[in-house]
Amino acid sequence: MLALVAAVALPHGATAATPATLTGVVQSGGTSSTRPLAGVRVTLYEATAAAPKVLGQATTSAAGAFAIAAPTDTTPGVFYVSAAIDRGVELVAVLGRSLPSTATVNELTTIAAGYSMAQFYENGAISGDPFALGLAAGMNENVVETATGDSSPVLLASPNADETNSLRLTRSVANLVAASVTDRGVAASLLALTKPVRGSLPGSTPQALANLARDPAKHADQIYRLTTRSRAYEPPLQRTPDAWTVVVKVNDSGSDDQDALFGGPGNLVFDDRGYAWVTNNVVQGDTPSSSYVVVLQPNGKPSDGTNGTPLSPLAGSGILGTGFGVTIERTGTVWYGNFGWGGKEYYPDPGESISRFSPAGAPLSGNGEGGEVERAQGMVTDDDGNVWVASYGNDSVFVFPGGDVTQGVSLEQYFGSQPFDVAIAPDGAAWVSNSGGLLGGHQSSVARFTFEAGILRRDVLRTLGSALKGLAVDSQGKVWVTSLGEDAVYGLRPDGTVFGRFAGGGILGPWDVTIDGADNLWISNFGQITATNIFPHGRLSKLCGSEPSACPPGKKAGDPISPETGYPTPSAGSQVLLHNGDPLYGPGAPPSFAPMTRQTSSVIDQAGNIWTINNYKPDFTVDAVANPGGDGILIHVGLAPPPASASARRR
Repeated sequence: MLALVAAVALPHGATAATPATLTGVVQSGGTSSTRPLAGVRVTLYEATAAAPKVLGQATTSAAGAFAIAAPTDTTPGVFYVSAAIDRGVELVAVLGRSLPSTATVNELTTIAAGYSMAQFYENGAISGDPFALGLAAGMNENVVETATGDSSPVLLASPNADETNSLRLTRSVANLVAASVTDRGVAASLLALTKPVRGSLPGSTPQALANLARDPAKHADQIYRLTTRSRAYEPPLQRTPDAWTVVVKVNDSGSDDQDALFGGPGNLVFDDRGYAWVTNNVVQGDTPSSSYVVVLQPNGKPSDGTNGTPLSPLAGSGILGTGFGVTIERTGTVWYGNFGWGGKEYYPDPGESISRFSPAGAPLSGNGEGGEVERAQGMVTDDDGNVWVASYGNDSVFVFPGGDVTQGVSLEQYFGSQPFDVAIAPDGAAWVSNSGGLLGGHQSSVARFTFEAGILRRDVLRTLGSALKGLAVDSQGKVWVTSLGEDAVYGLRPDGTVFGRFAGGGILGPWDVTIDGADNLWISNFGQITATNIFPHGRLSKLCGSEPSACPPGKKAGDPISPETGYPTPSAGSQVLLHNGDPLYGPGAPPSFAPMTRQTSSVIDQAGNIWTINNYKPDFTVDAVANPGGDGILIHVGLAPPPASASARRR
């Protein structure tokens, strides 16, 4: 009878919880020396959409050891463990969806937790959508190895290590936390410096780090000085960073075949599993169109083909020099736009500008398809399942009703309009940026389209800017579009009237704009396209959007939030290498020390990580004629509020 009651009590499809025991150690210090922290209260939590649930507690021994019995070893959210050291000083480790047998809790695990969970850390606790928490836990593993408390193998190796500054930056912040463990004054200063402009003083060190992750340029100098109060983790940064961003660079396509390396990725879209489907312009180290695209797992590793996922990189389906266009329609089918690079012999033929793949990566398009679409660029799927395509090569906009690639409806615009990007407004209308050419040359404009009863209409056409590129529509229906030739971003009302032209925050050659979950703007900067090349590295810029409460006091829509340097990712002293070990410019070439190069897109995942794309190499005088393709993607950990809607993930 008891067995029957237990069986009935389980929800349909559920399995009985498996009890487990977590053992571990709480310690301070890292690369130079460590010391156990005795008599510390340790609490194991389960984080889901509700308030975190306490699963068990223990007190550390003289050796800093603890053991906690847990009622379950799996969760749809994440497990994390907290060690209360002193008032305001807390060390934390994120453990993931499966409870490990052992864990180390120290300063580095606390940095990883604060940054990876930044968008879910409020009032000293972690909670959020379980799917998003799982994505964040995967990024936590890219920063720290929780079992040992050491920096992760990802940060210790190329293309990270000293090719970027993130390894040293995390060690510097760990030194600050280590100093807080021994000095209440340092802890109090950290909490004060990371107080939000609209919010209360953080109550603990991990909450302070989450605040720092969300506002990384605030008090950068003062925070750097605090990091020098300890040398527990070495080597640290040698100077103040422009911003305290933690960035994980990825450049593994899944193959080291020269033709299949990352070569000028241009854009990406996330599927419902959190996998990133990435376009790839050219053969790395050469100018012809690439015949591969890349699919990455939510943690940035190449998709491995298990459990119905794609095996990256993907070929077939007519792939030929994918550019800015990629979208996922409602059945999960992924659409890529073939643009073609390296001369007309590498352009897609008529009827071959679209390539489609199944969610598992199976080619669906033969040698390509798309009817009269010519050199596809931006794509988006609306809430009715219609796929919109900017047909750059014939000045047209296409709609494929319900995602039927054989039933395209089109409208041709003025000569030289060369549409570049498409975005869907809250009212279902589509806004299109007409570039006037990749580098200008013709009139740029923004247009508004509607598609009803099978009829495509354009009801707004507004001329503005120079060499317009990406555009986005916020939750209030306002349109934001980048003007590459003016180093500016324009804002338009839903009726198409312009309300402002904005610059600053490090904007230089803006290529794309992304709206976060708070309606603020993130700008991807391509940089100067001149022989002077006074653009040492790429940068990401942030501007205030339409929501006043999400802007710093005194700021209004369009005002810069990021500093004049933007948010860059510099080298810590090592040259940039491709995944096959070659220098960025090839064997025997002069070294490059720019891990973040010319950016063409920024896409925010559901955990608040911003994925920015190295599309083009930094030396334009060299790359105008040869070797143009950028080398991968930089993931800015926990930097932005996630988009609010599923449609935002489609592009």
